[in-house]
Amino acid sequence: MNDYQLFIGGEWRDSHSAERIPVIDPATEATIATIPRGNAADIDDAVVAARAAFEGPWRRMKPKERARLLYDMARAIEREADAFAELETRDSGKPLQLSLKETLGTARYFEYYAGIADKLHGEQIPLGPDYVDFTIREPLGVSAQIVPWNMPLNMIGRGVAPALAAGNTVVVKPAEQTSLTALKLSDLFIELGFPPGVYNVVTGYGGEAGAALASHPDIDGITFTGSVATGRRIMQAAAEHIKPVVLELGGKSPHIIFADADLDLAAAEVVKGIYSNAGQICSAGSRLLVEERIREPLLERVIARSRQVRVGPGMARPDMGPLVSAEHYERVNGYIEIGRREGARVLTGGGRPADLERGYFVAPTIFDEVTGDMRIAQEEIFGPVLAALTFRDEEEALAIANGTPYGLVAGIFTNDINRALRLAGAIRAGQIYINEYYAGGEETPFGGTGQSGFGREKGLATLQGYTQIKNIAIRLQ
Repeated sequence: MNDYQLFIGGEWRDSHSAERIPVIDPATEATIATIPRGNAADIDDAVVAARAAFEGPWRRMKPKERARLLYDMARAIEREADAFAELETRDSGKPLQLSLKETLGTARYFEYYAGIADKLHGEQIPLGPDYVDFTIREPLGVSAQIVPWNMPLNMIGRGVAPALAAGNTVVVKPAEQTSLTALKLSDLFIELGFPPGVYNVVTGYGGEAGAALASHPDIDGITFTGSVATGRRIMQAAAEHIKPVVLELGGKSPHIIFADADLDLAAAEVVKGIYSNAGQICSAGSRLLVEERIREPLLERVIARSRQVRVGPGMARPDMGPLVSAEHYERVNGYIEIGRREGARVLTGGGRPADLERGYFVAPTIFDEVTGDMRIAQEEIFGPVLAALTFRDEEEALAIANGTPYGLVAGIFTNDINRALRLAGAIRAGQIYINEYYAGGEETPFGGTGQSGFGREKGLATLQGYTQIKNIAIRLQ
């Protein structure tokens, strides 16, 4: 069993608290490591180190030199991909093949933003012959990265890579449930010769280390992915010091299946959209909206595919692993009971798989006879639980799709391109998938509206959250 340390200023060190947090394998419920219980003093040390790096070697480094380091990081992650994937699986429970895919996605983020580091430039603005006016893009400074437990390494790539490419330094507070790959990544920052303090990791609880980071007066921006409740607290903390915030929060995303869709394709994408990572994805397609006249054949296909999903320990390469923790296991099962009490009907699943006695496993679950006002249709469950609703026409489908406070993504399945584009324009969501759920990649902007948050990550759009524009106007003599 490994006892990890904090990574601050290019060095491994113990927490000021001297307290430890156990790391639990969700598949076995065994303790596999411990991490420091970081506190406000540790956060302060990390911010000081990040500030020194930002004002010193990192800011003085040429963009092409930062680009080279980021590109080297991409290659190093690829080289260590198997080791990262195994650690991620033991830490989070997800299938090994999914951990590997996410690890390679992390490498792609560093590769993509390496290519942008030396291409961030401003514009010349014509004010007439008596003036020269232009803009430059500058980094914010020290970026706070508060990372969720569902895709820990991949989310670090998503936020840290563009932040560094733009010239910022970072302090990462990973989720206490899944901190190990964030710490392992630190070794590569040492190996590749990044200046000390560019990348810092403080582990600990959200209410302690996370709150201290969000409210620290010397950070210059916050990127957070997580729950709506925590997002509100982070906004309040940021408001105290007038800091910009990027929030990617919850979702209750719909699959919308029309009668003219390819039903076999739609069923496969529905299953992928809800059971990937055991439904522990903010953009999971947790609501199934089916045109009434194809309800039976579509549900038959979805049920059949759901029952074929292999559930088990992540190291055994199943289709779906366990939930991340005992606390989350109780939460998801609580929602399943809520659905039953509300009058929805369980078509499949609804509890622990019979052959798995230990671990935080929940069988793929589908509820039918769901109405839009039920809690299982309105609230984010963040587990492998699908709520099926029906609609009669396009207008009703749109009303149901927009009938929650969230607006992260939506999937539309139809062979009518006009209908697809009409709905894509009318649905309140930051990203629309047509005839393929989770379409897109590291290059496509991602974020939500309403209680799904604001700001964009991924693609070029994320750079707005890590840079500020300065205008320089010169009157010619």
